[in-house]
Amino acid sequence: MEPGPPRKRQKFIVEDDEAREEDADEHLPTPPASDCDVENAESRMLKRATKVLATASAALDHLTQLYDNDSSIRQNFTAAVDAVVAAHHSGRKLIVCGVGKSAFIGMKLAATCRSLGIGASFMHACEAAHGDLGDVRGGDVLLFVSFSGKTPELINLLPHLPQSTAVIVLSSQTKAADCPLLAGRGDNGLLLPAPIPESEEATFGVSAPTTSTTVALAVADMLALSVAEKIHQENKQSVFKRNHPGGAIGMDHREVKKLKKDGMKVSILELPSPSISAEDSC
Repeated sequence: MEPGPPRKRQKFIVEDDEAREEDADEHLPTPPASDCDVENAESRMLKRATKVLATASAALDHLTQLYDNDSSIRQNFTAAVDAVVAAHHSGRKLIVCGVGKSAFIGMKLAATCRSLGIGASFMHACEAAHGDLGDVRGGDVLLFVSFSGKTPELINLLPHLPQSTAVIVLSSQTKAADCPLLAGRGDNGLLLPAPIPESEEATFGVSAPTTSTTVALAVADMLALSVAEKIHQENKQSVFKRNHPGGAIGMDHREVKKLKKDGMKVSILELPSPSISAEDSC
């Protein structure tokens, strides 16, 4: 017999043995993670989590310095406050408009204004193009919330606004000339800068609005409280309490203590808040 065939069979046997050894290695149980590994994983997770807080804090510090030291930004903010106050005194209102995550910031701004006795409403950018522009009246102030300052749904509304409509834009730009939403508005356009020192993608590896919405919300609150101060002055607390009778905020602690002292059982009824359905998205 030829010696070749047995050697060939032997080679196949060796290869089969190696394959079986590899299969056996693949099915070996994974060793359980040690307590040290778990602790290290949790530590890394918490470090990443608190980085979100530190980043937001740094962004707010940067924003404070901007509004403290930039005279042009300070003048724009004062002019924005005056525009909303003038609209309020003439029986008009602030209309806040946005889309996406910025829409939620806009909703919060409008809701805060109403609770402080300032006429305000929210107009979703998508619905605005389908009839809600009818809510805009002469003398109203329209405030766009858009981090980029060039959101298409907002840009598309500009040709349909009366030229006399005062427009305020809350965006990441620091100069009105750099904000597309203010192009051609002239004296009827005001910028409220809400920049962040570093993009969310660079900081967190994802461009989801996080730091930018935190900063936008802070500027929105600053505007609402400044307008309320100018309109109501020392009466702003009583106006707020009149408009917010529900919940824990509406229940004065001294009144609660007095009622309890009189032997009455006091409980605060929390009504469910309406949810925002998917139909509200663009």
